[in-house]
Amino acid sequence: MSSGGSNGWKSYSRAPLAVRASVALAITLAFLLIPAFGDHWAYAHLYRARLYDLDWAMALRATGTLYVWIPVALIIWLVQRERDAALAKRRALLVLGSPVLAGLLCEVMKLLIRRERPDVAAGDWVFRTWSDHTFSTAGLATPSSHTMVTFGAATMLARMYPRARWVFYVLAWGCGATRVLSHGHYLSDVTFGALLGWAVGWGVWMQWGPKSMENGRSKMEDRRWKTEDGGPKTEDGRTDGVR
Repeated sequence: MSSGGSNGWKSYSRAPLAVRASVALAITLAFLLIPAFGDHWAYAHLYRARLYDLDWAMALRATGTLYVWIPVALIIWLVQRERDAALAKRRALLVLGSPVLAGLLCEVMKLLIRRERPDVAAGDWVFRTWSDHTFSTAGLATPSSHTMVTFGAATMLARMYPRARWVFYVLAWGCGATRVLSHGHYLSDVTFGALLGWAVGWGVWMQWGPKSMENGRSKMEDRRWKTEDGGPKTEDGRTDGVR
């Protein structure tokens, strides 16, 4: 990355959370409009009847719910708490908090956009009037909540465990693909949700992730590897004699 680009990114990363969120939202809105041109084509050509009768499809769809991410956060806390309780708690809260915030934002966006699901008018766009179930998101499509939740979680996990990031994003895109193939959402619902979910996960990470994770890692590494003479520790706490 060039020095100009690097400086620009540093300035952006140090900006207040509200500013960063606003910029991310503006970019995401642009990505809603471009895929919208493919909504009707996708509805006509990308469909699998009774898709969710298939185990793999249901498994992918489930990653867009908190039924998956609550246990994942709990597992992270249980596995890591003996080594570093504070670090384990922070990681668990980040993994759970990112999809929760993504889901809440999604509900607000659905109330504002008010686009019905594709099958309401055989793939044509239909928008619900404000007088019709004003504060209910039932039956509203944009953005896809499953996609937004799974990308919120995947983005956070990708930051924490970068070597496995492709696994998290494959699951997230798989979840979004099933929403299009089942006619549960328009193509643009999914791309919009993916980018919004990514923006939420990235924003949460930049605000609360790096500092707390670095502090937690340094404390854990100090206890595991550093001794008075500088030698690494074995599992029973003795040094191995390397100097």
